[in-house]
Amino acid sequence: MDVDYGNLAVKKTKNAKVKAFAETMICDHTSVNNQATSLAKKLGITPEASDTSRSLESEGDKKMAKLKAMHGAEFDKAYIDNEVAYRQSVIGALDKVLLPNAKNAELKNLLESGRPIFTSHLNHAKEVQASLR
Repeated sequence: MDVDYGNLAVKKTKNAKVKAFAETMICDHTSVNNQATSLAKKLGITPEASDTSRSLESEGDKKMAKLKAMHGAEFDKAYIDNEVAYRQSVIGALDKVLLPNAKNAELKNLLESGRPIFTSHLNHAKEVQASLR
């Protein structure tokens, strides 16, 4: 969802801060997704959806549909507000579900190394959010 939201924002926004944030999301989350895919292949596993991932994806799909219908400042505000809320949800899932239940050391390491990136993204999103008020 992060890459999809970012691609949508790059296409729709005229705001330089929103665009820069979206480009960061595309780059960073493409990298994390590739690392996760490589690890899954290395371990010979096929990731399965969980209640948490299904919930995040379902909410993400609904929000994406709403964002696609918006334009201008309305879009920028809704996109960044969503990014703040989404980052908080992802960090919560990471802390409460994913990290505590990760049995594989390499997976746990990938999740732990990604957490500061997600926190940085949350802080960046909050900075952009404040600039839009």
